[in-house]
Amino acid sequence: MLERLKIRRQFLRVAANRRKWAAPGVVLQIAPQPPDDRARSDGPRYGLTVSRRVGNAVVRNRARRRLRAVAEDVLPRLAAPAHDYVLIGRQDTPARDFRALAGDLEAGLRKLGALRQAAPDATPRATD
Repeated sequence: MLERLKIRRQFLRVAANRRKWAAPGVVLQIAPQPPDDRARSDGPRYGLTVSRRVGNAVVRNRARRRLRAVAEDVLPRLAAPAHDYVLIGRQDTPARDFRALAGDLEAGLRKLGALRQAAPDATPRATD
């Protein structure tokens, strides 16, 4: 399970980094973890924000649950370690298809250059 950002100053630090990308279902902000506030593991951490503009409490809670599920699915597989990610819910988040929401997050990671580095290919190449 991924660690969560819970303190306001952590969210403000990620927002101050100004690396963000917006999609129909989510806005993604990213910042490297500072040395004095590292995660217990070397993995990524994430936080969620859904404002009142998204809807009433029921709708906001649904948006948060969906963002949490997408983050727990996508970030461990694809996100670069030692980074903090903030997912901000949008108007379309509660009703957007789950696969499309996951695609939005993956596209954001790709666009911001925050994809996990793949291990070098272990298969040897054929030589002439």
